[in-house]
Amino acid sequence: MASIKKQVVIVSPALADANNGNWQTARRWQKFLQTPTAGHPGFQARIVTQWPDGPAAAHDSAMIALHARRSAASVKAWAQSRGRGAALQPVPGLAVVLTGTDLYRDIQTDAQAQQSLQWAQRLVVLQALGLAALPPSLQFRTDVIFQSTSARQRLPKSARFIKAVMVGHLRDEKSPQTLFAAARLLKPHEAIHIDHIGAPLDAVLALQAQATAATCPGYRWLGALPHEATRRRIQRAHVLVHTSRMEGGAHVVMEAVRAGTPVLASRIDGNVGMLGSDYAGYFDWDHAEQLVDLLRRCHVEPAFYAHLQAQCTARAPLFAPETERRALQQLVTQLSAAPPRV
Repeated sequence: MASIKKQVVIVSPALADANNGNWQTARRWQKFLQTPTAGHPGFQARIVTQWPDGPAAAHDSAMIALHARRSAASVKAWAQSRGRGAALQPVPGLAVVLTGTDLYRDIQTDAQAQQSLQWAQRLVVLQALGLAALPPSLQFRTDVIFQSTSARQRLPKSARFIKAVMVGHLRDEKSPQTLFAAARLLKPHEAIHIDHIGAPLDAVLALQAQATAATCPGYRWLGALPHEATRRRIQRAHVLVHTSRMEGGAHVVMEAVRAGTPVLASRIDGNVGMLGSDYAGYFDWDHAEQLVDLLRRCHVEPAFYAHLQAQCTARAPLFAPETERRALQQLVTQLSAAPPRV
């Protein structure tokens, strides 16, 4: 007799048109869950922005909610459907995935985000240092699941110049101001070129990007690009620059690592939890001078650049699709739920 597939709903505050990390995670996890593997029939999985979303919700046996705060209404509805809305205790079938804004801002101050933590049967963080941001009472039911992407061939790089790429929509958490300041510190003769990919989510930051491009010949703001085009630019670049002040585990970091492109990253938990505490490519957040020093070293010190490449190569297996798929399947298998009442 054929096995009946468990139905899983993934709640994501962003869908395809957002072209951001939440959507990439949701889409990849849906594919992982739906694909049968040896000894496992796979799951039925769909992506929604709000739950319940119609008749299909009556058959859901597990929910994975991305964001403790932004998915709080769906988390609460799940708890109420199982008669747990009045009691802040783990609800069967519910996993809540914590982003950077969850871990490093919202769970400290937002009551809805705090409720989501208490209702979750399992919590998920996307990098190793995410556990440290949670109270000890919640760490025992928290899983670390590194996100993944396919490997890409490492391309040869010119020694005549450095091409850096930064990927991140223009918003405060990504700290694009640090990149703007770095671009202004570079001299044209240094042959260090910066491409900046990201949608203008903040009008003020967009104006700053335009002003930087007008005054700094080595800086280009390319706006939003499709995901595949962005990955090709990461693959061709000498380095990925990641200036964020707050991250839960950035997609672009692991995409660069899996393409053989070293990362120059702000020294924040979200980056250190992915690249390791001994990684040589960190700069202190909001210190453009340190970023520029690293860019110059990559240009004039081949041994330093090769060291960054070797360190990233050593981390690459953490971000392999099979590693993430197994961890996700194990997470959903742990979730158990009574039939919902919606």
